[in-house]
Amino acid sequence: QVHLEESGGGLVQAGGSLRLSCQASGRTITSYSTAWFRQAPAKEREYVARITRSGDNTFYADSVKDRFTISRDNAKNTVYLQRNSLKPEDTAVYYCAVGLLASGVRLVRNDYWGQGTQVTVSS
Repeated sequence: QVHLEESGGGLVQAGGSLRLSCQASGRTITSYSTAWFRQAPAKEREYVARITRSGDNTFYADSVKDRFTISRDNAKNTVYLQRNSLKPEDTAVYYCAVGLLASGVRLVRNDYWGQGTQVTVSS
């Protein structure tokens, strides 16, 4: 069993930056790809970034490319999402998830996911 806890959300002005953290406990997540996805009201779930188990490869949605950076510290069992140049349309609840199977920026299946952290970007 893997427990994931996101942190780092909050209110930020457009153009600002925030770093989200995803702390895993229970089991190491080094066996999993880790992704961040977001859910905004009345919008479909959108995967924004994924990092492979080793951290050697990363994938991004077009909507966040060149603004978001995903990274992982396997020693700390933690994955991060650095978000720069934030826009009001980035407002959403952000979740981290881990899975054994992935395709591009998406996990084929979210094996475990957290409760999410709210990010609000004001214009």
